[in-house]
This record gives sequence, C-alpha cells and structure tokens, in this order.
Amino acid sequence: MKILILAGGTGTRLWPVSRKKDPKQIQPFLGSETLLKSTVNRMLKSFKKEDIFLSINQTQSKLIQKDLGNLILKDHYITEPEKRDTAAAIGFATMMISKKNPGVIIATVNSDHYLKNPQEYLRILRQAEKAVSKYPDHLVLIGLKPTSPETGYGYIKLNKIFDSFGKDKIYKVDSFKEKPDLKTAKKYLSNGSYLWNPAYFVFKAETMLDLFKKYLPNHYEILMKIKSRPLDFKKYFKQMEKISIDYGIMERAKKMLCLPAKFDWADVGHFKTIHETLRKYPKDNVVKGEVLALDSQSNLLYNYTDKLLVVMGLENMIVVETKDALLVCPQDKAQDVKKIVEELKKRQMLKYL
Repeated sequence: MKILILAGGTGTRLWPVSRKKDPKQIQPFLGSETLLKSTVNRMLKSFKKEDIFLSINQTQSKLIQKDLGNLILKDHYITEPEKRDTAAAIGFATMMISKKNPGVIIATVNSDHYLKNPQEYLRILRQAEKAVSKYPDHLVLIGLKPTSPETGYGYIKLNKIFDSFGKDKIYKVDSFKEKPDLKTAKKYLSNGSYLWNPAYFVFKAETMLDLFKKYLPNHYEILMKIKSRPLDFKKYFKQMEKISIDYGIMERAKKMLCLPAKFDWADVGHFKTIHETLRKYPKDNVVKGEVLALDSQSNLLYNYTDKLLVVMGLENMIVVETKDALLVCPQDKAQDVKKIVEELKKRQMLKYL
C-alpha cells in the first residue's frame, strides 16, 4: 500500500500563525516537531520510505522540503501548480502514483492530525488495506466515534455489518454527510449510528479514477490529458473545478465500507483543538512564548514576539500575537477565524495573508 500525505492546505483557521507561504503543517503547534514532520515519522514506523508520497502546493514546496530533509524521496513529492481543492489533489496524485504502480492500493493521510496512540492507528490502516484487497471495487473509510456535535467534520452513517477482519467489524456505509450544521450534528451525535470522518480513505487507484470518470468527468478528462501530455500539466491542472473530494465523490459513491476505529485523534484545524489537545485539565491555560496570565483560565495564549503578552480576567479565549498581527476571539468562534482571512482578501490586505 502507498501512503499519500495531503499537505497542500493553508490552515486559514490558524491565522495569523499559519500563512499562505508558511502554512500550519510546517508549524510546531503541538511540540518541537512540525505537524507534517510528525506525520511522516509516524508513517515511517509501519511503511517504507519508498511507499510514502506527499501532495503539496508549489508555493510551499521549498519550505516543506527544507522541513522534511531526506525523510521523503525527491521524486515522491507530487506538486500542484495551484490550489484546486482536494478532489483535484487526490485525483492528480492517484493518477501519478498509479502510473508507475499499476493496481496499487492508496491510503490518504492528512498532514495536520494529532494521534495519541499511533500503533493502533497504523494497525487499522493495515486492516483497511486488507479490506480493499478483498473488495477492490469498494472505497474503505475509517470512522471514529464522535464525542461532540462537531460541525467542521464529515459524518459516516453506518448500515449493517458487511464483514469482519479478525476482531474488527467492517460496515456497509449507508450515507456520507459533509459538515452539517449544529442542529444536524447534535442529531447525529444522539443517533449513535454516525461516525466522524477523519478523511482516511483507502482505495484501489483504478477504482478511485473510475469514480472520477463517473461523478467528476471534467476532472477525469483533464487527468487523462495530463497523463498523456505531462509537460502541459500546469495548463490543464488549473482547468479543474474547485471542489472537495467529500462533495465531489464521497457523498455520491455507492460502494463504500467503513472500519470503525478506536484511537485518540484530533484534527489540528483551529486553536480550540490545540488548547483541548495540550491542556492537562479543562481550566488550564495553554501558553507559548512570553506570557503573564492573571486571574485567567481556560485560554490559549500564544506569543510569537519579543514583547510580553499580559492578560487579566480572561476565560475561554484565544489570544495569538505575531510580529504583524494580533488575534483575540472566544474559543467557541475558533472555526470562524477563516472568515478573517476571507475579509483580508476582500480588502486586499494581502501582506497579512
């Protein structure tokens, strides 16, 4: 099985630390290693260097290669000339990997996930590989039991048990729902038959490309042009519609299986997640840099400057200061930080992006 690490995002909900040319995956949000380097090292515990590929964006290429050094083979960087969302990224990478490895099984892995027990995670990936080997015309999704009504994740609705692999049961997928509103997410949580989608997709390359042909024919046509005329790939690539793999394929595919998993996981997508991951107790402040917190609790306080950051009487807040920007917002608005980036674009305040 080949591992495809998706590392082309910009992390707009982690602004002002994550920027277009210095994105979240090459930031050490959770420790001394960057999120991406931690991901690569995790995969190397179970997979050979030759089996790991990286999907990245051209604007981030030099920084990412500097961060990873020789952990990734040079010809295993699959570089997008521009961002066209995850359908284009996964379709392009799948075509490129399968071109040299016909009949290959691929697992997509995000570069910004936190995993407390990686051995169980790696074991489940191997089980998913077995499932795809047995049912090559199906996509296999890994699902996690939701602990809150999260609106930033997709949800997998389970149908009946389809098969077993050792102690692991695998289910037929009834439906796939991408990022519901809060009311719907609460219903999913109470229902019990919905799992979070952490975006670990395992599939036969040809099966995924067939789904592109069926549901995203324009993408498929362009991918085939790139395959036959690789020197013109930049011209063709930008013609692909911006759409996520979730909306473009996953919500429409019929043959999907789900392998429920039990490992501690977090998508490091916004500052609230960082606070929840790093705190020891709910009322702890999570602090980086020179910070003085008085009569304050349950905050994330990150200071990337030489100045002293002082807060008083704060609770459940996010305060992040960089050399050119200061973010202050309630933790329950962490998902909305991306709206700041959208507003900066509208106002042409490009130096802050």
